[in-house]
Amino acid sequence: MPSMVNRRSLLRCASLSAAAWPMLVEGNPVPRQPGTRVRIGLNAYSFNVPLRSGEMTLPDVVDFCAANRLDCLDATGYYFPGYPAVPPDRFLYDLKRRAFLNGVTINGTGVRNDFALTDAARRAGDLQLVKNWIGVASKLGASVIRVFSGSRVPEGHSFDQTLEWMAPLLRECASTGKEHGVMIGLQNHNDFVKSAAETIRVVEAVDSDWLGVILDVGSLRMADPYEEIEKLLPYAISWQLKESLWHGGKEVATDLRKLKAIIERGGYRGFVPIETLGEGDPRARVAKFAREVHEVFGG
Repeated sequence: MPSMVNRRSLLRCASLSAAAWPMLVEGNPVPRQPGTRVRIGLNAYSFNVPLRSGEMTLPDVVDFCAANRLDCLDATGYYFPGYPAVPPDRFLYDLKRRAFLNGVTINGTGVRNDFALTDAARRAGDLQLVKNWIGVASKLGASVIRVFSGSRVPEGHSFDQTLEWMAPLLRECASTGKEHGVMIGLQNHNDFVKSAAETIRVVEAVDSDWLGVILDVGSLRMADPYEEIEKLLPYAISWQLKESLWHGGKEVATDLRKLKAIIERGGYRGFVPIETLGEGDPRARVAKFAREVHEVFGG
């Protein structure tokens, strides 16, 4: 069981100077300097179909990022050879070199785990999957690995009961991440966690400086998504910025200017990978959305 004195309480009491850590003094769960610096990137899932079919490879996606002024790539694990097995070092280092020479940062990777499973052995298998890919992230020079909470609250159990076995697993992931210098990014995915409040509950239950939130704007469907984004912003360590989100039960275009205003009010420094979904040529779709995002955010 986590200590009653959680990380936020410790941060509030920490004897750090306001000049050195101004955001900590305000109790912000992610300590960072005030102000905003956003660097637009890409989540590889945008090219899911051509990557799955073999029409494209991750090196091709790196080249696409370079050609479209996308500063980073969240290189989802599914697209590496042999996934879920750890890919050969040679592939990782060749991809890392290609990205470096093209001015693209591989900022993250991700796996598909489920810590809401009732089967303890299967949960342990998914824990090992995350640990294995933390090593992959480290070799790539990626600062974050994206993970999930779980697919849903299992039948016959409550959110609280599931969180009791989930939090120690995520805490162990964070501990392994700390050993390798890799942050654990919990994606809110309209699954076990459906709201900002539920996502924050998981983060605070884990209570680790090495875990934060991948802020998925398209998966906040329980309330006003912009209010939800504002609540999650202090915990964000990366994003999935999508073309659309859910408002009033309907899928509508993301208001990029409204989102920018939220970020400027709350402060965020780091990468903001975009992700496009839906029909059509993904190259054209990503390029169009990238231009729209750059027009609003600059760069």
